Amino acid sequence: MSSWREVLDLEVLGNSLGTWAAAFGIFLLTFALRPVLARLLELQNARRTARTGAAAHPMLDLALELTGSTSRLFLWGAAVWLASRDLTFPPRVERWLTVALVLLFWMQMALWAMTAVRYAVDTRRRRMGSQDRVLSSSLAVIMFGAGIVVWGIAALLALDNLGVQIGPLLAGLGIGGIALALAVQTVLADLLASLSIALDKPFVLGDALKLDDVQGTVEHIGIKSTRVRSINGEQIIISNADLLKSRLRNFGRLYERRSLFTLAVHYETPVEKLAAVPHIVREIIEATPETRFDRCHLLYFGAKALEFEVAYFVTNPDYKVYADAQQSINLRILERLHALQVTFAAEAPTNIRVQAPPQAPAATQQSLL
Repeated sequence: MSSWREVLDLEVLGNSLGTWAAAFGIFLLTFALRPVLARLLELQNARRTARTGAAAHPMLDLALELTGSTSRLFLWGAAVWLASRDLTFPPRVERWLTVALVLLFWMQMALWAMTAVRYAVDTRRRRMGSQDRVLSSSLAVIMFGAGIVVWGIAALLALDNLGVQIGPLLAGLGIGGIALALAVQTVLADLLASLSIALDKPFVLGDALKLDDVQGTVEHIGIKSTRVRSINGEQIIISNADLLKSRLRNFGRLYERRSLFTLAVHYETPVEKLAAVPHIVREIIEATPETRFDRCHLLYFGAKALEFEVAYFVTNPDYKVYADAQQSINLRILERLHALQVTFAAEAPTNIRVQAPPQAPAATQQSLL
């Protein structure tokens, strides 16, 4: 017994062998806590689901997410810190160990904070289902902004714990930030534009946009640019700042389409047949699925025809539905008006005569030669 005690009392690197053994045991126990805790949370979730038939509790889900995002470096640091509490080290080694542990601690705090933010966003997206295109489009911007705030605060708190005066540092960062902002104005303009898009939401993923000569569907909203898949198939990349400076037509927010067209008939058409045209057009439009009749009136005495103006709405915003409805209405109008012997007026062809330039006098031609 005394021999074991003598062995444990042997001093190695300024500490007894027994203290080293206890520290090593604490080190191994700390590493075993993470998988054990994760397993316990999974079992608790499974029991709750089997007992109530409901989904897992949000707090248990969040705890599992936080456990999964725990860094191995942090576990090493926590294990070393707990194991070294009864050990004695030289001041230089202890200082470097303190620096490493403080940095690992605040790094893990930042990772847990980012995991919590991502979990909150994913929970909202799952709750809203496929309807929450707004949140999906702004997810990258939200995570980018949250990352800057979380990691910035974690870095400042770590420096403060290490004894660094962060007041002068913040002042220096402010001056340097102004200089940096002047140097990267374009990048900052796109970044602020992306934040504006995320907050104001002028468009989201899947919206059909028209910008000048560009027309297509939004595929991705990034930090610097937005990618649009054009109707011809190619991908067009537009900077966010340029998007907000332009006038956009967002067909994705279209809930119905309005159609306006004219019918031009001959002046020789009898008045009683002209009076029947609005009723015929109304019957045709009201019989067409997914349409709502607005008006049909004889409004204009044109130069060569009497002009009826027709307006109606297609309640489905899909362009193909609108085109099918317009085609059906046009064909039925032709059929009904031909049966009524109402003829459409056609524009008379324009005769263009090319007149040759007058011939110059013979004397003038000779002088030119």
